[in-house]
Amino acid sequence: MIKQNSLMPVGELQQLKNGEMITHKTAELFANKKVVLFAVPGAFTPTCSAAHLPGYVVSADEFKAKGVDAIICLSVNDAFVMNAWGESQNAENIMMLADGDGSYSKALGLSMDTASFGGLRSQRYAMIIDNGVVSHLNVEQAKAFEVSKAEVILAQL
Repeated sequence: MIKQNSLMPVGELQQLKNGEMITHKTAELFANKKVVLFAVPGAFTPTCSAAHLPGYVVSADEFKAKGVDAIICLSVNDAFVMNAWGESQNAENIMMLADGDGSYSKALGLSMDTASFGGLRSQRYAMIIDNGVVSHLNVEQAKAFEVSKAEVILAQL
């Protein structure tokens, strides 16, 4: 698993924006920026939709005020699902990025097999990335939602 003070792995993530499919290279996403990246096991799932994403949506201005250049929500879903979920949650200030095949979650060492729930998914976590280096990493225990909340990450900035 990636650790604090580690360089983020190289990879690609997809985003559907204004009907256009965009492939983002992670090296470019994180270069010379302060980024908050949080990941969820699945779009439209209960905890993710009721608490995790909404916390970042309502706190987006506070993150920007603390010098965060981008807030990224990552899930092992496709870009169409991530776009629809973002629209349904009024997440216009959050980059809703898809790790469609789970390869980036695997590269981070933060994937998990949920078997019949959905197969390969991401663990729930949040991290602060400074110029491509992880400065804070908060990984949730199974079925928990404590350390990756927006409020916790705001306090760490």
